[in-house]
Amino acid sequence: MKKNFIITDILFIMLLAAVLIPGKREADPAWVMLTVMAVIHVSYFIIHFVRKSRAASDICSIVYTFLLVWDISAKHLDITNVVLMPPPEDVFYVFFTHGGMMLEGIISSMELIIAGFAVSLTAGVGLGLLIGWIPRLTSALYPIVKVLAPIPSVVYTPYIIALMPTFRSASAMVIILGLFFPTLMQMINRVHTIDQRIVDSARTMNVSNRDMILKVFLPYMIPGVVGGLRISLSSAFMILVIAEMMGATSGLGYFIKNYADFANYTNVIAGIILVGVVVTLLNGLITLIQRVFIRWKMN
Repeated sequence: MKKNFIITDILFIMLLAAVLIPGKREADPAWVMLTVMAVIHVSYFIIHFVRKSRAASDICSIVYTFLLVWDISAKHLDITNVVLMPPPEDVFYVFFTHGGMMLEGIISSMELIIAGFAVSLTAGVGLGLLIGWIPRLTSALYPIVKVLAPIPSVVYTPYIIALMPTFRSASAMVIILGLFFPTLMQMINRVHTIDQRIVDSARTMNVSNRDMILKVFLPYMIPGVVGGLRISLSSAFMILVIAEMMGATSGLGYFIKNYADFANYTNVIAGIILVGVVVTLLNGLITLIQRVFIRWKMN
């Protein structure tokens, strides 16, 4: 642990020197990158001393090594393409110069993600339980669901854009379709694989179909639904970024696509980093939700 800690600190000092020392290629002000480095290193110190986590040292070492090689190659040796691989100081400085636009993009994307999640999960879980429990619905609709579920929702994008009144509503619909059918199929399968003893016990008490779905199946399925939120989030974000690249006027995908059209890859790289940060924070939020709602399963 001590050896890992020393290696990480040495890499941090080397990266700090590389950022502060002028290179062959002129770079934007480095204070934004230095601020990010400080936040990362302080967080690392806290995790290292509180949790004694070796993984934290390994992760920081990899990040610092990557940034160090990037900075030396782009700024000091000037061996990278000036357009495709600008110095990291330039990329991080975008967060200052375009911070307002990035914040608007985050808000826009989060609105679509929340709306897509709310509609698709509610409809997918509700209809999935209903179809899975009623045999006639299962035999009639399950084969159709099996055909539709594997189709990527992005395939529908050109038609949905033509059908919906705005690009924003089209993006929301693409997300909804991308999450609805997999959730629907997952719920139907879970109903069929539920412990038969639970079903038999409910039947002996003459439980109605409504109570069977709401008071037996739904509570039983909630841990699985919450546990699968991280996978659903990754799928939703991938669909969202692709949808926003196909005609939207705001959002994280639009930010990347807009500057890619102008070959401004400094902003494109910053947008990619922003997407990674947002997804990481959302995954952390989902982990917190899992610990609250399915604490017994997390332990």
